[in-house]
Amino acid sequence: MFKQSILLFFCSITSFAQTIIIDSQTKHPVSYATISFGNGQGVFADDEGMFVFTKKIYPDIDSLFISALGFKDLHISSETVSDTLQLQPFIDELDEVVVRAKIDRKYKEETIKPYLDDDYYACWLPTIESEIAVYFKNPDTKLKKLTEIQFPIALESVDWEKRHKANAEKKPFSTLFKVKVYLNNNGFPGKPLSYENMVFRVTEKDGDAYAMDVSAYDIYIPDSGFFVSLQVLGYTDDSGKLLPNKKYKEIKSRGQTVKIPTNFRPLLPFTNEIPENNTYIKRVFVNHNQWIQFKKENINDSSLLKAGLNNYGIGISYKAFKDE
Repeated sequence: MFKQSILLFFCSITSFAQTIIIDSQTKHPVSYATISFGNGQGVFADDEGMFVFTKKIYPDIDSLFISALGFKDLHISSETVSDTLQLQPFIDELDEVVVRAKIDRKYKEETIKPYLDDDYYACWLPTIESEIAVYFKNPDTKLKKLTEIQFPIALESVDWEKRHKANAEKKPFSTLFKVKVYLNNNGFPGKPLSYENMVFRVTEKDGDAYAMDVSAYDIYIPDSGFFVSLQVLGYTDDSGKLLPNKKYKEIKSRGQTVKIPTNFRPLLPFTNEIPENNTYIKRVFVNHNQWIQFKKENINDSSLLKAGLNNYGIGISYKAFKDE
């Protein structure tokens, strides 16, 4: 009876704290919206537009900034958070998406292979507030359609002593990532090439790279190239449902509480085999959400850059259509 009472109490608190974000016109949920607290903290809504926020959990938060692809940002006081929040569609941006008819002509399948590595010390540790983008140039003027993106991941062995053995048992995880494809805007990620949510769940069973089929999104490669970005949303349950994730670990030291960003698995291997600095990063909830190029001149405290590991080696496949 005691356990049941505790469970009922917890469920009532959770249900009261849940907020759903919806499209103001269609009234449909807005999946995977970003909820920033303005001081370096934040969370994501799940696939049904739900997130949890209470003053008890976040007592020092006074305002929320909510954003999602294709919608105008919403800034509200934490005192006025209700069970439903509405986002206004950004019609001007949606109108810019180019709709193409099906192209029925011969093509050649081209592939840029991903750079794989299982060295734990050569990996980026994903955190919720960080987004990584990789630039791909367009080698020629042929029409090209993006069909697949390969994301390298590093698996950790349960037994450290067996980490170099291919058949070693791997630490389990189930993690949800969000993918975006951006236009090239003067050497930095610009506007999205697609306003559809592109997400995937990866587990240790997927091996050292996850291949995401994007052919249904009709993404055609611009003449100036494009960026592919990756952002961790958090851990999921066995069915792929996003779980509530605490963005920071709180450690008390000398009477003060220090917040350390929570790292999520899998790790993302970086490489030194790409001479150009094609990787860009930004902190979604801090530093005004601005992109910076991942290189020593911009980042002083990166152990990856100190080791010469300057890029996340995403791979892609695309159809290069022959001229008519």
